[in-house]
Amino acid sequence: MIAAHADWSVDPRKRWVSIARRVRRRGGGVEWRAEAPRPVGDPAALTAQLLAEGVPLTFGLDLPLGLPRGFSVGRPESGFPEFLRGLVARPDFFQVSPTLETVSPERPFYPARGIKGMTRLSHAAALGLADAAALSRLCDRATLERPAGAPVFWTLGANQTGKGAIGAWRDWLAPALAAGGPLALWPFDGGLHDLLAPGRAVLAEVYPAEAMRHLGVTLPGSKRLPHARRAAAGALGAAMARLGVRPSPALAQAMEAGFGADAAGEDRFDSQLGLLCVVAVLEGARPDFVPDDPWVQKWEGWVLGQTALPAGWPTEAMLAALPPPA
Repeated sequence: MIAAHADWSVDPRKRWVSIARRVRRRGGGVEWRAEAPRPVGDPAALTAQLLAEGVPLTFGLDLPLGLPRGFSVGRPESGFPEFLRGLVARPDFFQVSPTLETVSPERPFYPARGIKGMTRLSHAAALGLADAAALSRLCDRATLERPAGAPVFWTLGANQTGKGAIGAWRDWLAPALAAGGPLALWPFDGGLHDLLAPGRAVLAEVYPAEAMRHLGVTLPGSKRLPHARRAAAGALGAAMARLGVRPSPALAQAMEAGFGADAAGEDRFDSQLGLLCVVAVLEGARPDFVPDDPWVQKWEGWVLGQTALPAGWPTEAMLAALPPPA
């Protein structure tokens, strides 16, 4: 089988993918052979190229796959995959609102730029949500293992994910699903191992900050610094050894060099962390865990390999206020 993970920057030039293939050794047993990160390019073309090898493909993506439950209440679709498929007929959905006056469930992304007085609370109110916390999915919330991720529809700041979602949903995933492409979305379509099949790409949300902690990789400083990434080479190599992943010479060299001194070095580093997360779940080193929550399973989605739940959320009051999804 093939495992891949793309670090999905807003800038296509900073989108990098790491790929590994599970193969049989000559003397018996199996191992993963991992390549050095390379540019994603056209994601549809890359996916088709990998599927042409005739083996199951699991493709991790560092971008949101899912919607907040409060936003999803009352929608006519059966879940997120059907919602995503229908966005091909709703191009206005992806227009980022410059002011709150144009924010609505049909145009939820905000803000187009920084403006005085903007808050996530006012964004939530414009979408008809109870509070700022309702902008976040369960998997976006902070846990004891990592800080919070950004809400899906927020498009401002270094850690925002909204623009990445727009690019991937609008330009790749929605058209591919609408055309009946060979894509399955985890966890909406089922368990990861159940979905694996030749000729099908199983797409899963992966959070490199989560993966780094599971792999036991720590950094002596920001991941934006080449020397910090170089210092992590030993821990990264140890994690690969535990998972039976053999780096190519080019990948080994990239690890020792901290994945390069240019601005895309952190993107290449994140793509490798995400790849090892995918391999860990495929090999059973991390569970294929999804909370027993119908909103997560139908609408919100989950982060591959994550087992920690946010403390005290969702509250009993929130659960009581929302009917179960249809």
